[in-house]
Amino acid sequence: MRNLMLTWQFWAILSACFAALTAIFAKIGVSGIGSDFATFIRTIVILLALAAILSATGGWESLSSLSARSFLFLILSGLATGASWICYFRALKLGHASQVAPIDKMSVVLVAIFGALFLGEQLSLGSWLGVGFIAIGASLVALF
Repeated sequence: MRNLMLTWQFWAILSACFAALTAIFAKIGVSGIGSDFATFIRTIVILLALAAILSATGGWESLSSLSARSFLFLILSGLATGASWICYFRALKLGHASQVAPIDKMSVVLVAIFGALFLGEQLSLGSWLGVGFIAIGASLVALF
């Protein structure tokens, strides 16, 4: 079990499980309140949870240890995350979780494309086929 916890696959599967719970909990939680306020509450919870984890593990680091480039891209990542969450909660407010989540997961397709274009990552033909199936599957789930 310890070796399994050191693999990216283990953490990716946990991420998928928590993302699924996020959709269900958020859909229930957003009823009766504004989607932006719901996103704000979620963000506070995440900040408190991460502060507790950093404190418990001694993971706090000095901001001066970050390069300007890392700091800039972490800021951009945070802004993109915030925009994603705002859009996600608005979509959940208006639609079914079972339709919103698959479209949200089209990010997998976009990451593959952006990774190839901007990071020089190379996917095999089989991987591109899988990316295509994700796009088709997400579209089918959302539309039917």
